[in-house]
Amino acid sequence: MHAYEVKDITLAPYGLEKIDWAYRNMPVLRAIEAELIEKQPFKGHKIAVSVHVEAKTACLARALARGGAEVALTGCNPLSTQDDVAAALAAGGMMSVYAVHGDTEEEYFGRLKKTLAFGPDIVIDDGGDLALLLHSKLKDLAKNVIGGCEETTTGVHRLEILKKEGKLAYPVVAVNDARCKHLFDNRFGTGQSVWTAIMATTNLVVAGKTVVVAGYGMCGRGVAMRAKGLGARVIVTEIDPVKACEALMEGYTVMTMDEAAPLGDCFVTVTGCKDVITEKHFLNMKDGAICCNAGHFDCEVSIKDLKRIAVSDSELRHNVVGYKLENGKTVCVIAEGRLVNLASGDGHPVEIMDMSFALQAQSAMYIATQNARLPIDVYQTPEEIDNRVAEILLATKKINIDILTDEQKKYISSWEF
Repeated sequence: MHAYEVKDITLAPYGLEKIDWAYRNMPVLRAIEAELIEKQPFKGHKIAVSVHVEAKTACLARALARGGAEVALTGCNPLSTQDDVAAALAAGGMMSVYAVHGDTEEEYFGRLKKTLAFGPDIVIDDGGDLALLLHSKLKDLAKNVIGGCEETTTGVHRLEILKKEGKLAYPVVAVNDARCKHLFDNRFGTGQSVWTAIMATTNLVVAGKTVVVAGYGMCGRGVAMRAKGLGARVIVTEIDPVKACEALMEGYTVMTMDEAAPLGDCFVTVTGCKDVITEKHFLNMKDGAICCNAGHFDCEVSIKDLKRIAVSDSELRHNVVGYKLENGKTVCVIAEGRLVNLASGDGHPVEIMDMSFALQAQSAMYIATQNARLPIDVYQTPEEIDNRVAEILLATKKINIDILTDEQKKYISSWEF
């Protein structure tokens, strides 16, 4: 009997409806799942999964269970859990589920700990919170882990630091760095889902506004590109001079956040760092300026500073809080500064996550089917896994691409012309 902690199990039919819709639009994951069902590579394995609990991730969790795994699932952000989806997975009886929308920090980490309590040997992380516990409070459980998968820039960064300090406890595949992940999920997925969430939450026009995008990595590129396409004037702030030059040459205005603060109508942080927008910026913003965050953790827009300097605050619209300052201006924040596309929306489009979760499933299978335990390191996703996802996707769309002839292969593999 699988355990579960969900808000309301009677919500299951609504969640199943969402899952079914996602599943029918995830042909790549369905193809991988068929292979998992046939080969049962996870038989005898326990997999702990910490992801945003919504319809697409439900399809991944089911695929792992159907591949023979004992699965325990929890969220990776207190505001991204969709209670009806969590209920549907719990009611399905295929896995243990510990996920409730709106958890306090204590409740959130309590559910992470319950997800690890059954002693997993594979972990799938989104942001590295399972890794955080396995390298701190639950070190004793890390010895059971033969490998993990991490699908965010933030999480991979954490793991690289652990590796550099000689503290990494188990091998990890950096799924985030796969081409079929960061080129599509980070850029096109984030770009679309962030603006879908902002527009649905605010019901305001983007065209004609000045949008400030903090950070010009793959996610920032996507957010800026979609803002430009919607008719906004886009300002980019950066700390990397090369990325700043790239943004400049792609047509964006580049400046510091200090310079951008009084100009922006909407601010989107996508840096992976803390205190990107702070007190000095809030005080210089326009009345009604909107701030939101598309980085993994809720530390980029300093809500702590905003609460301290505000004379009052109120919910102006669902998921939008207005903070009135002493200067009479109001600064608006979407989704408490948490990951806006999931805390105030449905996350990335289904077809984008189809690619990302196909990578996750195959990377987990790669870990499970090694003849010997991988040496402890942070690994790139094997190229054949990356290519296979792209090939399956192209096949579902009946698209053919060219293949090198033997002579061409010889030509590009030789220094002799």
